[in-house]
Amino acid sequence: MRTMVTGGAGFIGSTLVDRLLAEGHEVDAVDDLSSGSLANLAEARAAAGGALTIHQLDIRLPDAQELIARRRPEVIFHLAAQIDVRVSVAEPVLDADVNLLGTLRVLEGARLAGTDRVVFAASGGTLYGDVDPAKLPVRESEPHHPLSPYGVSKKAAIDYLVAYREMHALEYCALALANVYGPRQDPHGEAGVVAIFATALVEGRPVTIYGDGEQTRDYVYVDDVVDAFARAATRGGGLVCNVGTGQETSVNELYRTMAAAVGVDAAPERAPARQGELRRNALDAGRAAIQLGWRPWTSLADGTAAVIDKTRQRPAGRPQAGAGAAGRQQGRRRGAGAGPADGGGLRGDG
Repeated sequence: MRTMVTGGAGFIGSTLVDRLLAEGHEVDAVDDLSSGSLANLAEARAAAGGALTIHQLDIRLPDAQELIARRRPEVIFHLAAQIDVRVSVAEPVLDADVNLLGTLRVLEGARLAGTDRVVFAASGGTLYGDVDPAKLPVRESEPHHPLSPYGVSKKAAIDYLVAYREMHALEYCALALANVYGPRQDPHGEAGVVAIFATALVEGRPVTIYGDGEQTRDYVYVDDVVDAFARAATRGGGLVCNVGTGQETSVNELYRTMAAAVGVDAAPERAPARQGELRRNALDAGRAAIQLGWRPWTSLADGTAAVIDKTRQRPAGRPQAGAGAAGRQQGRRRGAGAGPADGGGLRGDG
């Protein structure tokens, strides 16, 4: 297929690009590089030949719509987003600008291009809001009740997908992601507790846990998530599908697992809990199993070990690709090049 990945230089997006190329598809990767990095696509660029084309472009611009219409992808994987919940609260207009108007540019481009399907990266953590713990792991039948502008923008984007399906026969599948982690994750951003822990532990620095550490999240490995995206290219039409393990893991448990893997026995430092943080979260992925034929296969121990190994391979003090104070600030304010990431013990979104 001819495919397009928005946010294609980001953490999840670049891993998806690798998967699509390995399956023999042509890929247009669109990213404004505000938080993504060409370094994430280095191996793909070297091996893909003419199958990969990279476009540095903000999805909010009319040029993005025109690019889609010109390139005529059969399937668009839409991962580009403003992903920081705190930024959405502080700057809700910016959040809507990227996540709603940017999505509309993608949908209009898809309509003009005659695209068959859009596979959308939704947020399994913010979409359902603060769910009764008795209902965990949460199913897709739970009402959508987001409690942040970021979650609202993701919910509204799904509503637009439904409307475009009815008006223009543009098929969609929305994947409500749990807390995604993996080797390319930015350890210097707000979202990415696994990467943050790995970097601190490998470099011998103390790890800080906010609150009592008993808040839980559903950590799902990036390769598993990318497999769900690949399957959603042809399955799950017109559906929202949760993508998670269904298992709650506390931040304390995550730290113990990772510290043991590194050989660190020091206790973490403690800091006050962050206001507005969800206490517990996990997603029931039963629908994805039925409709996509998808199940997670990477254990938390194996996945975090892969992150630790990758962290050890980087020179000490060297930031992850795309990180750095200037890049983070630009990425949080523009955000159109990033895919959704793991909120860990820091926030509730996917």
